[in-house]
Amino acid sequence: MSNKPKFAVFGGGSWATAIVKMLCENLEEVGWYMRNETALEHIKKDKHNPNYLSSVEFDVSKLKLSNDINEMVIYADYLIFAIPSAFLYAELKKLNVSLKGKIIFSAIKGIVPETSLIVGDHFFTNLNIPFKDIGVITGPCHAEEVALERLSYLTIACADDKKAQTVADHLSCDYIKCKTSEDIIGTEYAAMLKNIYAIAAGIAHGLGYGDNFQSVLMSNAIREMKKYVKKIYKMKRDINGSAYLGDLLVTGYSTFSRNRMFGNMIGKGYTVKSAQMEMSMIAEGYYATKSAYLLNQDKEKNAKTPIIDAVYSVLYENKNAKHVFKTLTDKLD
Repeated sequence: MSNKPKFAVFGGGSWATAIVKMLCENLEEVGWYMRNETALEHIKKDKHNPNYLSSVEFDVSKLKLSNDINEMVIYADYLIFAIPSAFLYAELKKLNVSLKGKIIFSAIKGIVPETSLIVGDHFFTNLNIPFKDIGVITGPCHAEEVALERLSYLTIACADDKKAQTVADHLSCDYIKCKTSEDIIGTEYAAMLKNIYAIAAGIAHGLGYGDNFQSVLMSNAIREMKKYVKKIYKMKRDINGSAYLGDLLVTGYSTFSRNRMFGNMIGKGYTVKSAQMEMSMIAEGYYATKSAYLLNQDKEKNAKTPIIDAVYSVLYENKNAKHVFKTLTDKLD
């Protein structure tokens, strides 16, 4: 790998667009893969993503655009995946070139439905990528605020400090501050779990619960997250850090949060299918809820998770949200 590694982003959504914007602040060329050829042609012609963060204008001379995933894998040293978890498995099936020697960073906050694995584990287990070559990019950070160049913070986690720092250096700019972490598993699970809690916050809002209850819900959520992550991977971590509590709060409270929006629609009486159809973006927490719930049924890893259980019963067991959350209120403190 050269002293000036090449970076490529995989995905065409808002978070992928935001990451490309950050990288363009520091690099002369950034690879960008998305399967939508029409969107790629639009970017070349009109200098912005037509579907997401359309206010972000790119210098197209800095972009190496392709709808061929293999071409982009060959091109780059660092591969940043921001494809929604629901579509990652199918996209990776298109690969006919080796990922050997590539550094993989996941900016995906979810579970791969086909394998019920967090993204890092999926790359390790199914694509034989060494853990030292796998990393995670997490918040608290909303793509919409990156587009507005509002000060935001990222946590870059990797077992290899140098690789984490390399990614941090290339994402940092006037409006992005980065810190590194060795807790790759904990930060990735936290990024997945906070989407479930954001759905819970949205359901509560849709049902008419106020700010007082929301504060209790979030307080219980961070403690529930701590228990869950500790059962999965025990190590010394400050659960009140930005990658855990900070990311939870911004996802649970922000109007930009698609998972909160999804939950709000459920709370107002939408069916899961109708809520998904109305939203133009993927709510990762929907898929994460099922995987997190089922993983927690393993007696060796079982943690007390009344909030996750409540969301699961609403989304997957078609239980009445009003009744489920009335019961949940008696389990919180």
